Amino acid sequence: MIRKIAIVLLLAVVGYVAWVVALNLPGNKTPSSSPPAPKMAAGPAKTIEIVRSGPLVIPVTGVAASQLADTFDDARGEGRVHDAIDIMAPRGTPVIAAATGTVEKLFDSKLGGKTIYIRRDGGQWVDYYAHLDTYSPGLAEGQKVPQGHMIGTVGSTGDASPEAPHLHYAINAMAPGERWYQGKAINPYPLLTQK
Repeated sequence: MIRKIAIVLLLAVVGYVAWVVALNLPGNKTPSSSPPAPKMAAGPAKTIEIVRSGPLVIPVTGVAASQLADTFDDARGEGRVHDAIDIMAPRGTPVIAAATGTVEKLFDSKLGGKTIYIRRDGGQWVDYYAHLDTYSPGLAEGQKVPQGHMIGTVGSTGDASPEAPHLHYAINAMAPGERWYQGKAINPYPLLTQK
């Protein structure tokens, strides 16, 4: 089992490195090539260009639906299931709100590192963003954020590998009265890759 996990992780790292190398080859002008991530300025974050995928937007700028992988059912340590997808991107790439909502919790956890929980309008869904390198300046609990609003940057805080920065993105369906850390995990992959 450990050998299989090690092979999967090795393949993911090799694929990521190949992707980064391909993006940086001279003359590569493909749509997936993007300019360096913008530096975050002091003050409130701005709404930036987004890639729409159905009612949600892909929460990492410059990432197309075709670049996503379904890692929802992947096994994790201590008998856990992933219950999210990992969106690979260079450290510092802007992370944006997949849907409009209210920042319910900013939390630094052992496993997730710097995390953000955003409850969508209506209260039935919470979006979870983990392993962030930074939060957007001024981001605060109780703050309303529109879809596409920059909320942080890709990183590898928590139990993520420093060699493979990524956004751990999860969606939880919430019953009335459930708190930010509760809910039932829903696979984001089909929602982010639908046309």
